[in-house]
Amino acid sequence: MKLFIYTLCLVLFCLSCTKEVDIAIPGYEEQIVVDGSIKTGQPAIVLLSTTANIYSPTNLEAYLSGFISGATVVVSDGNVSETLVEICTDNLPPGTEELAAAFFGLPVEELINLNLCGYFSTSIVGEVGKTYSLSVDVNNENYSAVTSILQPTALDSLYWKPEAPLNDHGWSWATLTDPAGSFDAYLWEVQRLNISPDGTIDPLVYKPFNPYFNDDFFDGLTFDFAYENPINFFDEDVDEAHRGYYAQGDTILVTLSKLGEAEYNFFEKKYNQMYTAGNPFATPTNIPSNIEGGALGVWAGFSPYVDTLYCQP
Repeated sequence: MKLFIYTLCLVLFCLSCTKEVDIAIPGYEEQIVVDGSIKTGQPAIVLLSTTANIYSPTNLEAYLSGFISGATVVVSDGNVSETLVEICTDNLPPGTEELAAAFFGLPVEELINLNLCGYFSTSIVGEVGKTYSLSVDVNNENYSAVTSILQPTALDSLYWKPEAPLNDHGWSWATLTDPAGSFDAYLWEVQRLNISPDGTIDPLVYKPFNPYFNDDFFDGLTFDFAYENPINFFDEDVDEAHRGYYAQGDTILVTLSKLGEAEYNFFEKKYNQMYTAGNPFATPTNIPSNIEGGALGVWAGFSPYVDTLYCQP
């Protein structure tokens, strides 16, 4: 009984010892966001926007109002410097519609009704082995970054095979030999080349789940890996049992792009945050940036290797 009373008193004493904790949550501070890229054989493209308050509206008007116009954006390859031209999607130059659709991830017919503005190079295009610097002047502030277009790594093979118990649906498979002794990071993207009943081809480029990966676990090895089909994952016209698979007869353009370590760290953390958003048990993620001067975002160089997947046994 004495032990019980002693224990009870100890518990009550501990419970009575409370301390009020005052957590100072920092207020919202608007920052510049840079989303820039340059790929082999393509012009540099830079989008500028501002961060949004978590409590601000999330409608289309609020999204469009976040883009920045009137900035001075300069890209240099070490020999030539070019001030990028600001172009808006409701006034695209002829021949750039599909490039803009692929970059923004929206069909052309939707883009032309929006006023999404970006900055494009007209003379500088990406070349393997070159390093590109970026300078952004906006609101009397300067932000800068550097990226390189690395030597691409080719796939040894690209093939399709049915996934049991299905006979005519399967994933895309590939064989890759990773260069030994270096950090190598990759991006996997696909585009459907099948002609639609209306005679058109889908211009959009799709990324699967976890499209970015590095060679931490396969440096210098030759191995096979598979990816699901991200094109029909949420297509209600496709039978649920077949979503995520390529159908026999599909023709798919596959792009395996190489990117640098700093750029990979940005995208890997960004996608990790996207996939765990709203999960109270997920580890908080800070997304690193290679932009100097206090802005968020990334300036990334990509060197793509392109191949065609014919979905036949």
